[in-house]
Amino acid sequence: MIRNIGVLLFCSLGITQFAFAQKVDIHWDKVTRISRTTATLQVVVNPPLRRGSKIHDRVFSDLRTLGAEYVRYVPWLPYPRLGVAELEPPANGKTSWDFSLIDPMTLDFLNATKGHKVILNFSTIPAWMFTTPKPVAYPQDPNQAVWDYTQGTELRDPSMKELGDYFARLVGWYVDGGFTDELGQRHESGHHFNIPYWEVLNEIDIEHHMTPEQYTARYDAIVSAIKRVAPAMKFVGLALAFPSDDPHMFEYFLNPRNHKPGIPLDMISYHFYAVPTPDQSLEIQQYTFFDQADRFIASTRYVDAIRQRLSPSTETTVDEIGSISADDLSQGKPGHVTKPIPASYWNLSGATYAYVFGNLATLGIDVAGESQLVGYPTQFPSVSMVNWNTGAPNPRYRVLELLKSNFSPGDQLVETSSGSPYVYALGFITHDGAHKLLLVNKRNRNFLIKLPGPAEQVQFVDQTTKANPPETRPLKAETYTLHGLGVAIVTLAKQ
Repeated sequence: MIRNIGVLLFCSLGITQFAFAQKVDIHWDKVTRISRTTATLQVVVNPPLRRGSKIHDRVFSDLRTLGAEYVRYVPWLPYPRLGVAELEPPANGKTSWDFSLIDPMTLDFLNATKGHKVILNFSTIPAWMFTTPKPVAYPQDPNQAVWDYTQGTELRDPSMKELGDYFARLVGWYVDGGFTDELGQRHESGHHFNIPYWEVLNEIDIEHHMTPEQYTARYDAIVSAIKRVAPAMKFVGLALAFPSDDPHMFEYFLNPRNHKPGIPLDMISYHFYAVPTPDQSLEIQQYTFFDQADRFIASTRYVDAIRQRLSPSTETTVDEIGSISADDLSQGKPGHVTKPIPASYWNLSGATYAYVFGNLATLGIDVAGESQLVGYPTQFPSVSMVNWNTGAPNPRYRVLELLKSNFSPGDQLVETSSGSPYVYALGFITHDGAHKLLLVNKRNRNFLIKLPGPAEQVQFVDQTTKANPPETRPLKAETYTLHGLGVAIVTLAKQ
């Protein structure tokens, strides 16, 4: 009772830090799960990643240094000339296959992630493959973003051979040295990359508004065609934008009876973005982001129950985790000017990712991918993990860096409880036997944390570290001040 009165008193007085410590309890002898979760990111193709841009060298160098597994690479619909290899249908004895703008970024990505598992997703189907009232136009300027390229819902070739062959040739370009086109002409690339995973299309609930039946049939056609070129390749399906909206999509796709014989269901994917309404200040967004994250985690628990029932060997990647400002949703309107993004927003978004990562690890999800390496005005600047003017990492990137350097599949998760609804805590016994505690501050105020024993050091990203690498400090006390919207990993002395 005295504790509760103290909370009310300090809140009513507007004091920004509790006067008493928030106690974290850990039972190191009670392992709740062996972690399967890899922290990683996605790289979306856009002009700042092109060779010659002022940030190109920095971001690809940092990507190489990060050394993450399961990095997702997505040439995406806003830039048809950077992501679609055949922009016009074959006609008059000619084809339009052209990788001259696509190859440089793709090769830079594959070289920067060499030696690591990656997921490629050339997500955009050539618009001419769909039945539309008139041909879909696209800008000649490869740097110009457009948002209406994915028109149509019905393929012009209902057999889907045209669709499957397009992706098989695209894969062949990168893994098999080239391909033979529709007219029998050979196109040589000289590329022989090892690409372990191919994700089949993206956000199918938005792009072409596919039904479960349509997507499953298209998935089967694409996978069948690609496997003739790359028999060992594994596949990721669905990539849903709104996983909670259509449980039938999971019920249908994950049921092997709805697929052709021999079609693999290696992995599924879906996405989460915290999105505030336009009238929410940053002070309000700290509540919105974590509330929406909780709803997403509840949806994940439900989706995973479907997966375990229908296809338990299928893995899961949540390969877009982030936040989108309400301002970004207006970026396609004429004359739109991106509003300045407060520095603390990047910490809030980074803390949200760390919170989702911890919860996904608790649920046994395989991959947690932060979105996205580079965003910039006209292409979701609020989602960027770097400064789009300099290429320097921002706190969202630094949080990923912190998580990746400390946690990996095989770690033991242990029973943990936090004394505060505003502080998330999760204990790990890492593969090398270290006892570590992940702390996430869900509020933009400081909390004093009572640790569950003597500590050795703390590594953290918060508003004091700004965009700098995670800071490491020795920590001999049994308390730690977790700064507003901070993410910290405390290494505790073994008991």
